[in-house]
Amino acid sequence: MGSLAIRPVHSTGDLRRFIRLPFRLYRDEPNWVAPLIFERKQFLDRRKNPFFAHGRAEYFLALRDGRPVGRITAQVDDNFQSFQANRWGWFGFFECEEDPEAAKALLDRAEQWLRGQNCDRMVGPADFTTNDECGVLLEGHERTPLILSPWTHRYYPVLLEGAGMAKAMDLLMWELRISGRDNVNPTIWKLADQVEQRHGVIVRPFRKRDIHAEVGRFMEVYNSAWEKNWGFVPLTESEVRHYASQLKPFLDENWAYIAEKDGETVGAALTLPDYNQVLLHLRGRILPFGWAKFLWYRRKIDRVRVFALGVKPEWQHTGVAAKFYERHFDAATRTPQTSGEMGWILEVNRSMNKAMEAMGGEIVRRFRLYERELDG
Repeated sequence: MGSLAIRPVHSTGDLRRFIRLPFRLYRDEPNWVAPLIFERKQFLDRRKNPFFAHGRAEYFLALRDGRPVGRITAQVDDNFQSFQANRWGWFGFFECEEDPEAAKALLDRAEQWLRGQNCDRMVGPADFTTNDECGVLLEGHERTPLILSPWTHRYYPVLLEGAGMAKAMDLLMWELRISGRDNVNPTIWKLADQVEQRHGVIVRPFRKRDIHAEVGRFMEVYNSAWEKNWGFVPLTESEVRHYASQLKPFLDENWAYIAEKDGETVGAALTLPDYNQVLLHLRGRILPFGWAKFLWYRRKIDRVRVFALGVKPEWQHTGVAAKFYERHFDAATRTPQTSGEMGWILEVNRSMNKAMEAMGGEIVRRFRLYERELDG
């Protein structure tokens, strides 16, 4: 098979190979959606990604006789370790040929780097945190991935488990058909009806013209509603501003809402049209002719992804989430999008998974995060 070497990504050429590797690995997979190359460059740029204000990372390539066959990152998030009171390190951006030796060597090199950062556990994949794309796809390969969701090779679980990684947590994505209310438990509609009259909570659309303030309100809810979740780390102010800039082109006011009570933000729902249906046709590039394709295929988007829907803990009994669900059904009557999937939900989050079942949902994707202890 040739000699194997693992080396850090230090040069511009190495970074180019790091970014381009998946394009070759998935060239025969019609359901894989190529990311935009310029966006990946920015995301991996330590000067531009706000993750690096509180985190650090090393990037590695696996080479056989000089030919890239795999890649991985190892990263430490000081905010995560402080918030969760642990010494976990993470790996991410894992891609590899069906080559067990290369996969093990990549994971061992990531472990070695994390040991040097005083970590006692390696968890992943996450690019770079659970607020970003994360997990290995176990179920749902027959579907194209939604926006901000990964699609990974079917053999990755075998590679990871063969290299000594064990299951840490599964993440579930539920599909909801938002065109037929009869499939929904009637209790949902009763709860939605009482939100304003009984609790004085108003649910309104996002204001795209005021995107930075709106995303700030969303962050307030996000950091409160998800704080007890396994693997969670709060978003920082700079990360929220960064997300606002990144998401603005994809935001549709029909699909994003804020819940308020006397000026206080109590809940937020951020749902995005599935622009992966557009990116599927761009092959990673906007120029020179990508904009024409972008504008053409944008009109054909027929599904959404609920990026995040949450309510502050002290307001979770009021039916605000039910009101958000109702608004989504209303939006489906005036837009081309009539189905969607929830952003991933932890398999141990019984209340949210039961709510999805009550809405007539179906689990259509399962992702897995892996871990191994770093002894000594």
